[in-house]
Amino acid sequence: MGQKKDLTGSEKSKIVRYLAEGCSSLKIAKLLKRDHRTIKRFIQNSQQGRKKRVEKPRRKITAHELRKVKRAAAKMPLATSLAIFQSCNITGVPKSTRCAILRDMAKVRKAERRPPLNKTHKLKRQDWAKKYLKTDFSKVLWTDEMRVSLDGPDGWARGWIGKGQRAPVRLRRQQGGGGVLVWAGIIKDELVGPFRVEDGVKLNSQSYCQFLEDTFFKQWYRKKSASFKKNVIFMQDNAPSHASKYSTAWLARKGIKEEKLMTWPPCSPDLNPIENLWSIIKCEIYKEGKQYTSLNSVWEAVVAAARNVDGEQIKTLTESMDGRLLSVLAKKGGYIGR
Repeated sequence: MGQKKDLTGSEKSKIVRYLAEGCSSLKIAKLLKRDHRTIKRFIQNSQQGRKKRVEKPRRKITAHELRKVKRAAAKMPLATSLAIFQSCNITGVPKSTRCAILRDMAKVRKAERRPPLNKTHKLKRQDWAKKYLKTDFSKVLWTDEMRVSLDGPDGWARGWIGKGQRAPVRLRRQQGGGGVLVWAGIIKDELVGPFRVEDGVKLNSQSYCQFLEDTFFKQWYRKKSASFKKNVIFMQDNAPSHASKYSTAWLARKGIKEEKLMTWPPCSPDLNPIENLWSIIKCEIYKEGKQYTSLNSVWEAVVAAARNVDGEQIKTLTESMDGRLLSVLAKKGGYIGR
């Protein structure tokens, strides 16, 4: 048998009226042609009324316990408020009070994402820093790729909303709605590109070299003077399409070889200043949780944001390399942040 429908508003009104007239629950059930148990249940629930909220006494926190909480928060990064208070043997504190106390001494943060560095990686980073310590970094062309999606990072779609206002609707799509692969370079105070990788093209050694030929070499490098080409140092990371024998030989035929092609330590995005440029561009195109409806629109936003990056900003990034190398040596090859 199918489940019976709940009592309608008119039926409930009739039950109240019949009760006022002195009718029994059984008679009301017959009049409304409803199950007697349904009528009795409604009458019982309406007579019980709403339960009163019992106010529990709040747990007071002593100064000694506050110091224990502060030490525990420092020792247990990313722990929940409950775990921190339990580690201090402090019980009976509601979540709202725990969070209010922690807000005065800590912040809710995400874990930092960084590549894994083992002993070999750290040694290679130190060797790299020593090798290029006396390099004139104004002659180094720093390059890299970046993928931008239609939706952007999930965590960036947050912000303050006035009381009484509804949060705007955000589209939810698989893989961020798809994306565009962008290549660019920076040297001294100049931005090279950005150039868009053709949609659907997977960058292997052959397609990477063809892409450089069609964009970087034809549109920028060929216009430079012979003295510039003689002194420039080309930097790229160790992605398979970059570091393969095919790509290395192809770049050598273009005159980018030996000392003109910078060696790069493994797992070292923190040493590449163009990563900071990508952060600047992403902050601009995804501000206020902005989303895009097409790949062309997000590409146009990248181009517009790149044009707004002035030469002084780029110069600040490229001139930061001396400090980065010293930080790598000071940390014995460890991660230095960006």
